Amino acid sequence: MAGNGDIIELKDLHKSFKRQKVLDGLSLAVPQGKITVIIGRSGSGKSVLLKHIIGLIKPDSGQVLVGGQDITRMDDHDLNGLRRRFGMLFQDAALFDSMNVGDNVAFPIREHARLGGEQLRRLVAEKLALVGLSGVEEKMPNELSGGMRKRAGLARAIALEPEIMLYDEPTTGLDPLLTDAINRLIKETGQRLGITSVVISHDIAGAFAMADQIAMLYQGRIIASGPPEELKLSENPVVQQFIHGRAEGPIEVL
Repeated sequence: MAGNGDIIELKDLHKSFKRQKVLDGLSLAVPQGKITVIIGRSGSGKSVLLKHIIGLIKPDSGQVLVGGQDITRMDDHDLNGLRRRFGMLFQDAALFDSMNVGDNVAFPIREHARLGGEQLRRLVAEKLALVGLSGVEEKMPNELSGGMRKRAGLARAIALEPEIMLYDEPTTGLDPLLTDAINRLIKETGQRLGITSVVISHDIAGAFAMADQIAMLYQGRIIASGPPEELKLSENPVVQQFIHGRAEGPIEVL
């Protein structure tokens, strides 16, 4: 159930693509200033859910409330205004290969804040320092390691100081040490800037370490949500099978 401190509320969302039902009455409340991690099997609709939150996909029915406003009823102009409240970090960091790191981070600032010169350079340096990448402005994306690319992508995503950050599998393809580093960075950045974070992740250990709330998506619905300790104690056999990575159980693996 949604509470007074919830910045995002998804209410009874239904979404099908052709004959495939992806979301089937999904409801979820995202508390403001906290980290909500959404877990679930590959292909279960987690990325589709994320796209509903930012208005890239509209549900067949149901509501998506951001700050109390139903974005499913917004026109393109209002949606574009709303999206400025969001930052997003994609799996591959989505950096522009033709731009150096400094210009990548500066890109959204130039687009929306109309800053330039020394003020812009100072802001870019500040965001890069925040993610532990001081002094890399002149490097090209192909000169960065996978972990550094993720950090640069995060610096660009927070360049406009969004209220809400969406992370789509931010640690995919990273080794365990880098995975832990990125998870810590997400948590620290969120706390430092007061950002609400919604993270899609297959990294169960990381989810339990950084989340304030974990929600499990299964068969188009959120079947369990709450603080990490609450999910660990869940009596739902589907939740237990998934968080412990067991092949045997109610979820069919093959």
